[in-house]
Amino acid sequence: MRLPEAFVAKMKKLLQEEADEFFTVYENEKASGLRVNPLKTDPGAWTKTAPFSLAPVPFCPTGFYYEPNEQPGKHPYHAAGLYYIQEPSAMAVAEALRPAPGETVLDLCAAPGGKTTQLGAMMENKGLLVANEIHPKRVKALAENVERFGLTNTVVVNETPEALAERLPGFFDKILVDAPCSGEGMFRKDEEAASFWSPAYVEECAARQRRILESAYAMLKEGGILVYSTCTFSPEENEQTVEWLLETYDDLRLLPIAKIGGIEPGRPEWTKTNRAELEYAARLWPHRLKGEGHFVAKLQKQRPTSPWRGRWAKSSAPKAAIRLYRQFEQEALRTKRDGTFVSFGAHLTVLPERCPDLSGLKIVRAGLHLGDVKKERFEPNHALALALQTEEAKHVLDLSSASREIVQYWRGETLSTGSDRGWLLVAIDGHPFAWGKEVKGTVKNFYPKGLRLI
Repeated sequence: MRLPEAFVAKMKKLLQEEADEFFTVYENEKASGLRVNPLKTDPGAWTKTAPFSLAPVPFCPTGFYYEPNEQPGKHPYHAAGLYYIQEPSAMAVAEALRPAPGETVLDLCAAPGGKTTQLGAMMENKGLLVANEIHPKRVKALAENVERFGLTNTVVVNETPEALAERLPGFFDKILVDAPCSGEGMFRKDEEAASFWSPAYVEECAARQRRILESAYAMLKEGGILVYSTCTFSPEENEQTVEWLLETYDDLRLLPIAKIGGIEPGRPEWTKTNRAELEYAARLWPHRLKGEGHFVAKLQKQRPTSPWRGRWAKSSAPKAAIRLYRQFEQEALRTKRDGTFVSFGAHLTVLPERCPDLSGLKIVRAGLHLGDVKKERFEPNHALALALQTEEAKHVLDLSSASREIVQYWRGETLSTGSDRGWLLVAIDGHPFAWGKEVKGTVKNFYPKGLRLI
C-alpha cells in the first residue's frame, strides 16, 4: 500500500534500525480478531465448539484470532451477541483499566463500542457504565453494540466531554479515553486514513486530545484510574500527551502496564523531558505482535476531589406501564427485575444502579429498554431478549445454528410450531436470539426490521 511520504520519513527517524521490519508489516495481511462475551458464554468452553479456527490473543483472556478467510460477523452467533469483532491490539486497552463489578465507569469516546462492551462484561452488568460519543451518527452503532452484547448497566450518551464534566465532576472511579487520533495504526485497515494524514493533522489531534483529557481529569474521583489510549504511533499524541498531562496535573501518577504477549514499553526518549516513568506506558507495535498497533497509558489521581453533589435518578414511569410489564413478566419470564423504572414516551426502561439524574443531557440509551406500552398491552424490546439467560424465559424455541429455521427467522419470516404459548424466547443453540409470539401454531416474528438478514 502507498503510505504518506512524511509519515515514512518520520517513522524511519523514530525507529531507525527497526524501521524496515515495521514497514514490512504493510505488505502482509492484517490480523483479524473477535472477543467472546463472558456474559453469554464461557470463552474457554465456547472456543472448543466454535465454528471457526481460533487462536488466543496473549494479552486478552477473552480475545481470539480467526483466519482471514472466515466471516464470523455473518454468523447468527454474532447477531446473538456471543462475540464482538475487534482489532486484536485494541483489546489491550480495556484490560489495562479492568473495572470491577459495582464501580462507576466512563468510556468518554466510546463508538463503535468495542471497549465499552469489554468493560461492561468485566463489570458483570453491575455498577454504572456511561458510554459517551460526541458524533450523532457513530453513537447509533454504539447503542446497537451495547444492546447486542446484553449490557444492562450502561447509559449511552451523545454529549461533549465538557458538558459531561460540568454535570459529573469527581464522579467516576475509572475513566477510559480512547481518544480520536491521526489513526496511523489504521492505515492497513483503512487506506482513507492514510490519505487524510499529515503532520498538521497530528498536531491538531494532539490539541484535541488534551482538551478531552482536561474534562476526563475533572470527572475522576480521588484515587480514580484514568486510561488513555490511541491507535496511532506518533509521540506527539502518545508519550508527549501523557508528558503534558503529568506536567499539568502534578497529582497524577503513572502506573505500570504489564508487558505481556509482545507489548513493549513507552518511549521516554521521544518526549521533551525524557521522563523515565513513561516506560510504564505500553506500545503495541504491528511488527512485534499480531495487531495493527496501539498506545496505552494508565494514571491515578492523587489529589482530594470535592464529592459529587448532584441528584440521583428517580423512578418516573407511570404505574400502568409497570403493571403491564409485571403482567408480561408473570406470563413469559422466570425472573423479576427491580430497579429505577423510567419512561421515555411509550418506552419503559430500567436504569443501572446508582445512576445520576442525567436530565438535560442527550441520552440515547438508558440502561435496559424493557419494552413499549401499546394500547394497554406490553411488547418486549429486543434488548430484553438479549439481556436474558435462556433459563430465565418460561417458553423457549431453541433453534440450531445450522438449521434453515434460524436463517428464516433472522430474515423476518414466521415459523410453524403447532403450539400456542404466547410470548417466547427464540434461542440459537441455547443462546437468546430474539422474541417471538406463538399464536395458533405460528410464531410471529419480532426480530427488529433494521437488523434482519438481507
